[in-house]
Amino acid sequence: MILIDTHTHLYLEHFDDDRQEVVRRAIDNDVKYMLLPNIDSKSIEPMKKLVREFPLNLFPMIGLHPTSVKADFQKELVLIEEEIKTSTFYAIGETGIDLYWDTTYEQEQKESLRQQIVFAYKYNLPIVIHSRNALKQIIDVLNEKSLPKVRGVFHCYPGDADTALEIVSMGYLIGIGGTLTYNKTELPAVIEAVGLKNILLETDAPFLPPVPFRGKRNESQYVKIIASKVAEIMNLPIETIAEKTTENAFDLFKIGNSKSEV
Repeated sequence: MILIDTHTHLYLEHFDDDRQEVVRRAIDNDVKYMLLPNIDSKSIEPMKKLVREFPLNLFPMIGLHPTSVKADFQKELVLIEEEIKTSTFYAIGETGIDLYWDTTYEQEQKESLRQQIVFAYKYNLPIVIHSRNALKQIIDVLNEKSLPKVRGVFHCYPGDADTALEIVSMGYLIGIGGTLTYNKTELPAVIEAVGLKNILLETDAPFLPPVPFRGKRNESQYVKIIASKVAEIMNLPIETIAEKTTENAFDLFKIGNSKSEV
C-alpha cells in the first residue's frame, strides 16, 4: 500500500528536533511520498535542503502563501519565478486567499493568486489553493475570463458539498485532511458527493492533526488515519482508498518514479 501526503510543511521549525525521524516514520507507515508547499522566500531554502536529504520521497512546490502577501508581494513573486526557472518544482503553491486573520491585503492576495495562476499555466504545473473565509472570492478569480485554465487542488477544503461539486466541475481536486475526523465537519458529505476520483489526502502538518492527536503536532504518518476515515465513510477497504488517491496524486503532480532535483 502506498499513501501520499500531498500537503505537509516538514521544513518548519516545529520539526527541528526530529525532522529526519518524522520523515522516516511516515515512510515506515506507507506514506512513501510527501509534497511540500512553500510559504514565501524565507521558507524556500529550508524546504530545498530537506528535499535534498530525501530526494526519492519529498517533492517541493513553489509559491507565495496568501498570509505572506503584503504591499511588496511583487518582489516575492519575482523571486518565485526565478526559482521556477532554475529548479524543479511539482506545483505552484500554496497560493490562494485568506481573509480569516486580516483583510488588509485582500486585493493584493487576489492579484498574487492571478499571477500564480499564470505561472501554473506558463510552466505547466498544477496549482495548490489555500482558502480560508474566501471560497467565493477564489472561485470568482479562477473564473475570470482573462485568466488561463489550470488544474489543481483546493487544499484542506473548508466548504460544503455543493461548492465542492462546483469546484470539481472546474477541474480541481478536493484536499482532505485531519478535519475529516472532527465532530463538526461537512467533509463526509463532500467525499460522498465528489467521489474518490476527485480527492487527495493530506495532513497540512504540523497543523490540523486528526483525532486522536488534536492539540498535538501533526505528522505525515497520520495520512493513514485520514485514509482509514475515508474508507469508513465510503465503506471500502483502506487499500482501495490508498490506490485511488495515490493515482490521483500521481496524475496531478507527476511524481511517480520521479526524483527531486533542487
